[in-house]
Amino acid sequence: MSESYSRVDFQKELERRTLEAEKTVKKFLPEDKDNKFIVTEGIRYSVEAGGKRLRPVMMKAAFDLFKGEGSIIEPFMAAIEMIHTYSLVHDDLPAMDNDRFRRGNESTWYKYGEAMGILCGDELLNLAAETASSAFDLCGDDLKMHKRTAKALQILFSKSGLWGMLGGQCLDVNAEKEKIKLSLQDIMLIHKLKTAALIEASMCVGAILAGADEDAVKDMEKCAYDIGIAFQIRDDILDVTGKTEELGKPVGSDAENGKETYVTIKGIEESDRAVKDYSDEAMAILGKYLPGSEFLTRLVSHMSERNK
Repeated sequence: MSESYSRVDFQKELERRTLEAEKTVKKFLPEDKDNKFIVTEGIRYSVEAGGKRLRPVMMKAAFDLFKGEGSIIEPFMAAIEMIHTYSLVHDDLPAMDNDRFRRGNESTWYKYGEAMGILCGDELLNLAAETASSAFDLCGDDLKMHKRTAKALQILFSKSGLWGMLGGQCLDVNAEKEKIKLSLQDIMLIHKLKTAALIEASMCVGAILAGADEDAVKDMEKCAYDIGIAFQIRDDILDVTGKTEELGKPVGSDAENGKETYVTIKGIEESDRAVKDYSDEAMAILGKYLPGSEFLTRLVSHMSERNK
């Protein structure tokens, strides 16, 4: 993809990669032919409800960037989407955000009941561990690949745990519960943990499994951090300026709940500038890895301009 690569061509390439990720994720979903467990239906409903599949797409793009070979990336692509989906299922619960709709459809707990919503999220996290660890079966006798897989597993679950996504959710929920007035520093920490961490996991896992060196993995982590922060600030902007039918969820909930965000502190204009600055920094890092990083570079630009 060159600088002259058109917007239409990029959109087609993104759709192709999204479809590839979709097929990969679905391949690892559980089947219950005897229909013994309603949770299986709930899991498939939650994962198949749609979504951009950005994390597995970015993981595969990082893997390709560093000339990764084989199918070892596939279990991790599925696992990162399972983790992301479980977080959304639990986010929607009455005890959390109490959202009845997700991506224009009934949220999992609202469709299947609160208890089943909790269990669907629990099993998706457990399934993510099972799925990602199945990558060891693809390593054969290659000790180098066993080591890469072990490191990738460590990154995946540390970035989704207490010092990653889960920790960010804890800080966010506690601030709302205790009516804590968040500073900009607090908000940035929550964004780093709650949003950026899983994007960091995606790009780092892709690079590690492809055999990228330590400096390159650090570059991917910093790039992913910038992407994650820009993505979340853009989300905050859309909560003010977006449309429910485009977003697939209610808008204005942050203001309605009196929640501090980057936008409430800095305003729309400054927030737009921050999205551009973080995106530009991410693209500058990717510029070090040309040729090969064109798709990721265009994806960063696409994400920073999105309306949903």
